[in-house]
Amino acid sequence: MDDTHYRPISCDFHDLLEAAATRRSVVTLEVRDAADAIERVQARIGDIVTRPDGEYVLLDSGRPVRLDRIVSIDGAHLADYPD
Repeated sequence: MDDTHYRPISCDFHDLLEAAATRRSVVTLEVRDAADAIERVQARIGDIVTRPDGEYVLLDSGRPVRLDRIVSIDGAHLADYPD
């Protein structure tokens, strides 16, 4: 994946992330790292923000994760949500 060019995600998948942020419950995210490996992260989503280089979830740890690097949330896969 080209890490420099942000690719917007589907609105339906974005809605899942927003709902998780609203509920403040712990979710399991699968995130693709810079080496294209999948990392599993359990955290609360504190907020969703827009930056010049794309949209991010801010985890309760303070870690930002760019939305197009998220593979799944609680078993719901981004690939199953067409643009």
